[in-house]
Amino acid sequence: MVRLLVMRRFEAFRHAPLSVRKAMAVIVAATLVSVLVGGVLIRLVDPEEFPDLGTGMWWALQTVTTVGYGDVTPENTAGRFVGALFLLEAIAFVTIVTAVITSSFVERARQQQIADSETADAAGIEQLTAQLAEITAKLERIQQTVDPGGSAGAPTTRS
Repeated sequence: MVRLLVMRRFEAFRHAPLSVRKAMAVIVAATLVSVLVGGVLIRLVDPEEFPDLGTGMWWALQTVTTVGYGDVTPENTAGRFVGALFLLEAIAFVTIVTAVITSSFVERARQQQIADSETADAAGIEQLTAQLAEITAKLERIQQTVDPGGSAGAPTTRS
């Protein structure tokens, strides 16, 4: 259910107009989900070192942000194991979300560049077509002044 929240935020980001603010909201949501899950999990696994949920969440926040002040650490083996798994999962989770957002920015920029290029190409073709029509019209006028009767280029017969 918690990951569903992050996935909804991410899908909303993907379909909404590109915005750094919305990207940050997704990254913050992913980090908050990791902190909540990690705080609850460490509280359940090592209740002696983490007597309340606040302490567990403080540890999870330090861990997910890799600050690691060391004021609160798991002491028993199960707590350290959960801590190691949480650290790896949280860093991977937030990193993957950030990478996907970054690739979205890059892909949208690439698609915009392609669209701009196609627009420029279409404008260039339109300009060339207009110039060709102008040249054709000038050539026809020149041909009419050189051969007003229209016999230029017609085969001549000798008797």
